[in-house]
Amino acid sequence: MSSLLPVAEAQARLFASAPRVAVESVPLAQAAGRWTAEPVIARRSQPAADLSAMDGYAIRFADLPGPWRVVGESAAGRPFVGPIAAGEAVRVFTGAAMSTGTDSVLVQEEAARDGDMLTLAGKGPPRRGMSVRRKGLDFNEGDTLVAAGERLTAARIALAATGGHGDLTVNRRLRITVLATGDELIVPGSTPDDPLALPEGNSAMLAAMLADLPADVALLGIIPDQLDALVAAFSQARADIIVTTGGASVGDHDLVRPALEAAGGAIDFWRIAIRPGKPMLAGKLGDAVVLGLPGNPVSAFVTATLFLRPLIAAMAGANDPRLKTLTATLAEPLPANDHRQDYLRGTLADGRVAMAPIQDSSMLATLARADCLIVRSPHAPPAQIGDRVEIVTLA
Repeated sequence: MSSLLPVAEAQARLFASAPRVAVESVPLAQAAGRWTAEPVIARRSQPAADLSAMDGYAIRFADLPGPWRVVGESAAGRPFVGPIAAGEAVRVFTGAAMSTGTDSVLVQEEAARDGDMLTLAGKGPPRRGMSVRRKGLDFNEGDTLVAAGERLTAARIALAATGGHGDLTVNRRLRITVLATGDELIVPGSTPDDPLALPEGNSAMLAAMLADLPADVALLGIIPDQLDALVAAFSQARADIIVTTGGASVGDHDLVRPALEAAGGAIDFWRIAIRPGKPMLAGKLGDAVVLGLPGNPVSAFVTATLFLRPLIAAMAGANDPRLKTLTATLAEPLPANDHRQDYLRGTLADGRVAMAPIQDSSMLATLARADCLIVRSPHAPPAQIGDRVEIVTLA
């Protein structure tokens, strides 16, 4: 038991050994999902001037209750030029600039107009500045819009664009190479001679798991359980992260560790206090990080969720690459846990989580039905219905 590395320590060691990739400047349309390499600073204020928040008339609050003489019109992109004197008003539309001298909007539902004459047909604005979006209401020039190391979501990209940016400085996309190992594996969809042959699904699964990340995934296919073949595959891989599936355990045909060392690489750690996924390993081959995931698809999925995705985030510049968790209420009791950190497949409904009845790590159908993983810490005591538990949500 003492040789098993705790999950948090394994993650910390993995992140510490992972170099950040180079920085580049990309157009906004190519920045989605990247992490910023430097703060995004506003180059302008938004709004750039006082704007009307409603259709109506720009007036001076001091002129209430009117009447007013309408002297012009202000629309978005076509402001009324010139100052407004006492007793004058400007027809204004939502998003249009307030005219110099005006400070409030008389909404059109409370206005009556006859030619150029405007009178009050309601209560009018209750206070100065009503229905006006002041200059800099959203942000001001010089404000930090997106901090360094934050991920560029659609909303943050829109914010950067409005702040005056056409390009953003981000960390480049990562190159990921995936090797599947195992003599029992065949290409999915092919017709095997051996009825016990297993379609290799880990590669496609991992590619799908990384599709939303700034990573280009190369699938090198199935590598047989032969030391020279695996060494050659390691030597040919050109990547920031090399991911293997299968062959990381202790059996006679588990050759990832000796092949990595024979290729000139080094192992950092091996065997994690986790279920499923104990035989995962991490190492380096040149500048590339090597992650040896279990061949069992459920174990590969869990370890990719806990280690591979956060590793990509760390190397791509995330200021906090750690996996985010939530809490939920147990819908059923759970037994005490042993020395390994458990990740139980479960389903979440109305804030209550239930564990799948069979947790065998070979069962992909159970994983496909799950929408979360229930986290059970090492040596956790029994949990009862209504207790709060930590969960990892699954897309």
